Amino acid sequence: MRAITTGIIALQLLGAVPAAARQASPIWSEEKVENYLPHMTRPEVEDLLTRTDMVILPVGALEQHGLHLPIGTDFFSGIERAKLIAQQTDVLVAPILMPGQSPYHMGFAGTITLRAETIQAVYVEAAESLIHHGFKRFLILNSHGGNSAISTFIVDRINQETAGIAVELGAAAAPFMSALEQPAVPIFDRHGGVSETSRLMYLAPSLTQLDDARPATVTMPSHLQDMIPDVVSGDPTVLRVFLAESLKAEETGKGTSARDISTTGVWGVRDPREATAEQGQVETTRYVDAAVQFIERWKELRPMD
Repeated sequence: MRAITTGIIALQLLGAVPAAARQASPIWSEEKVENYLPHMTRPEVEDLLTRTDMVILPVGALEQHGLHLPIGTDFFSGIERAKLIAQQTDVLVAPILMPGQSPYHMGFAGTITLRAETIQAVYVEAAESLIHHGFKRFLILNSHGGNSAISTFIVDRINQETAGIAVELGAAAAPFMSALEQPAVPIFDRHGGVSETSRLMYLAPSLTQLDDARPATVTMPSHLQDMIPDVVSGDPTVLRVFLAESLKAEETGKGTSARDISTTGVWGVRDPREATAEQGQVETTRYVDAAVQFIERWKELRPMD
């Protein structure tokens, strides 16, 4: 990167680069995305308000994702899916926070974790700002499992304490989701594994370093290890009990923090190098299509005032 940047500067000095390019940062790479708040001008926001009162608030995380995925995996997963939704139906995409609640990943460098009270307070205050400008309906897109309870609380606070109306988008979209083909032999594959890697290979390919991926050695307390066959087979009771104790902060004494149970930070036994952008596209399209269908149905049920 340093050599490329130096070369560009040298060409600029020699006048070999067009004037417009000479006036741009050599590392700027973003393209303007429609309905994405950080890219919009005030008149564009005002124009969008004539067509919709809906906002997607992604709730992500900054946490380790093994050897091959960026710290911002969950943040980008939420933001990029929200952008795709907003290209199919008018809705504002408003990123508020990058970090979420991730205390169980603090054993690995780069993770940032915030208290639940901090996260929900920031999102509710952000919603109040958007309500002030005329937005009314909020779709909370949680892209990190550790934020599930927080996302539910954000929804409830918006509904109970403000003039806004909120739903959790994952649950709202679920009835519209097409069936997803499952592996012939289900394998334990969660944080940073094949599924998550595939999604980021599709959503943010330049940030995925698949060559650095390695299979993790996962070691959990024996009673949790015994539950895994039922977890991967989809037993809802076993999954609920399993997740209540698994992947918890070191301070809880449960012995299930990411550092305690995984050699690489990946929580799964599949080799992440099995991931493909094609699988990521299938999973992403399934979610985006379902979310769009829910949003369109909500617009029918409750037209703008």
